[in-house]
Amino acid sequence: MPTPADIQHRFAFHAATTDEKRDAHGSIRQACRRLADHINETCPDGREKATALTKVEEAMFWANGALARAQ
Repeated sequence: MPTPADIQHRFAFHAATTDEKRDAHGSIRQACRRLADHINETCPDGREKATALTKVEEAMFWANGALARAQ
């Protein structure tokens, strides 16, 4: 079971505190954008394409969350 401190950490705002972290966030966004563009250009419209784009967006959020929460 999560501790109150764990819950607080998971839902708090975690600003990028260094240029290195800001650059890492940007790198994740750029890589995900390239993949999303490739999927959008290559795949036919439909539920599968929409789901693939949503999953890329989720991966970006989780990756940036990992960067932000790292201590």
